[in-house]
Amino acid sequence: MGHTVEKIGGTSMSRLDELRDTLFLRDDPYGRIFVVSAFGGITDLLLEHKKSGKPGVYAMFASAESDHGWHEALDRAAQAMISAHEAVLEHDGDRARAREFVLERIEGVRTCLVDLQRLCSYGHFRLDEHLMQVRELLSGLGEAHSALSAALMLRRAGVEARLVGLSGWRDEGNVSLEERLESGLRGIDFASELPIVTGYAQCAEGLMSEYDRGYSEITFSRLAALTGADEAIIHKEFHLSSADPKLVGGDAVRKLGRTNYDVADQLSNMGMEAIHPGAAKTLRRAEVPLRVTNAFEPGDPGTLIDECAAEVPAVEIVTGLDVIALELFEQDMVGVKGYDAAILDVLTRHDVRIVSKVSNANTITHYLDASLKVIRRVERDLVKLYPQARVSVRKLAIASVIGRDLGGLDVLIRGLQALADADLSAVGAAQGPRNVDVQFLMERGDLDGAIAALHGAFVGRGEMALAEAA
Repeated sequence: MGHTVEKIGGTSMSRLDELRDTLFLRDDPYGRIFVVSAFGGITDLLLEHKKSGKPGVYAMFASAESDHGWHEALDRAAQAMISAHEAVLEHDGDRARAREFVLERIEGVRTCLVDLQRLCSYGHFRLDEHLMQVRELLSGLGEAHSALSAALMLRRAGVEARLVGLSGWRDEGNVSLEERLESGLRGIDFASELPIVTGYAQCAEGLMSEYDRGYSEITFSRLAALTGADEAIIHKEFHLSSADPKLVGGDAVRKLGRTNYDVADQLSNMGMEAIHPGAAKTLRRAEVPLRVTNAFEPGDPGTLIDECAAEVPAVEIVTGLDVIALELFEQDMVGVKGYDAAILDVLTRHDVRIVSKVSNANTITHYLDASLKVIRRVERDLVKLYPQARVSVRKLAIASVIGRDLGGLDVLIRGLQALADADLSAVGAAQGPRNVDVQFLMERGDLDGAIAALHGAFVGRGEMALAEAA
């Protein structure tokens, strides 16, 4: 029997009661495997806020400024988890079971962290050597809770839902990810059971050490590849569209019907992830197509992502990202090797993500996705390394025009003209020979206007070209 592997993100999970009828029960519920994230906002409370950086349990425990801080943060996370499942579970028995689960796991985590603090009060043990395990322990708590809640809800609706917990809670084994997945699915009949799988999987590789909070999509993609799924499906609360409708208008935006993994990679680079690039690589190599749908519009097929080339050149998406430009100017750089490698070494050491880069005879500029606080540390290291160089930091933004094939559309020239017509000026622009994206460097305050102007200039051109060819 063919099957699909499907993932539900945290924001959608917080509307789980709505998804019961529109997603889980609208057709035959079987022949599918669901991978679920924690309820919206829970991982922020357990770790730290993804956008603002506001500390959660992990961040407070790691800083060790006060025992009261992380204890209180753990209590807040517990209450938020209880509130999340009570908002979607209707039966008192299910609510009681979920509450019991939360309190048992929370107190288990509390005991573990207290014992770890006590152990590390001895000089032979260092807390920082165990922090990644603490981070994984806390992450698994959120997914285990949401998966249990989904399974309870579906069983109450008459579905043979089976909870597949991969978090390794009180598990003595330290197995590989593949072994963890195979063990979790062993004995399940996809034709008569509906597996609800935790997005976090404890394994010897340590998903968070490499993928941090992208781990649920890694679990999802590996599961799809391992089981030979017909499709991998990500259910979001919006369609994958040509631009943010808030910026260009709901009437102007166009849903993507089909694109490829190359475009998905460009979107990830711009912070607009259709799927984590590591997960996309797994699906691409396994030849499993990916579909991105709006979970709350069940009749819409969404966007299919595979290896298919574009029929005609067309702009598919216009998006943007705030960046920080880090420029190193050294008059004596020309003809000397090693500058680039040294800068990359510093950026790697501070775990800074590079979005794009340009260079000439005596200047190297990296456009970075990181906080200004981290960039200042990078700047200090570079000044020490090259005391004669001039290192400067500037807040900018990149507007990117993306498509499977942009050949012949004159995106660079027409884009600059569209920006000028909107009374906007690009700080710089870049186009590579592969014709999949063109980037326009803008002042931060001009990014929204630039996206709107570029979208207005290019979206729909592909259909016009197709009509002319016909």
